[in-house]
Amino acid sequence: MHAKDFLRMFAYDDWANRECLAAMRAANSVPADALGRMAHILSAQKLWLERILKQPQSMPVWPSSTLDECAALADEMSSAWRNYLARLANQFAPGSLDDKVEYRNSKGELWSSRVEDILTHVLFHSTYHRGQIALQMRASGMEPAYTDFIHAVRQGFVE
Repeated sequence: MHAKDFLRMFAYDDWANRECLAAMRAANSVPADALGRMAHILSAQKLWLERILKQPQSMPVWPSSTLDECAALADEMSSAWRNYLARLANQFAPGSLDDKVEYRNSKGELWSSRVEDILTHVLFHSTYHRGQIALQMRASGMEPAYTDFIHAVRQGFVE
């Protein structure tokens, strides 16, 4: 994949996160675990971008957040990822998808990963946890968000 492809995939991810947040808001009261997973999705996105940019971790991996705080972080992350990927795609910044990023995980272990692998992980990680949120909401009698990629494309939410 190229950086422009990741721009499209992160646009889908942003749409799916917003759909999930909207479904949670419409339900009025969601299971605490579901809200915790949404907070985790967004904080993990921030953590991975901070690792790529060689910035210190600014929030916990599993924060306690309100729905409004999640929505604010979703806005922040949408803009931050779009800006990073646009610079990468247009080569306004040094770096490439093949660059290696060294970081310490939450256990303190030292790792090195390619940017492309990190971006792919962020997308799949978010999708995995949104599926868990949908399952939890449905099990609680609530209507989860419909976040299938093909639906987003068919409806023109993602180009």
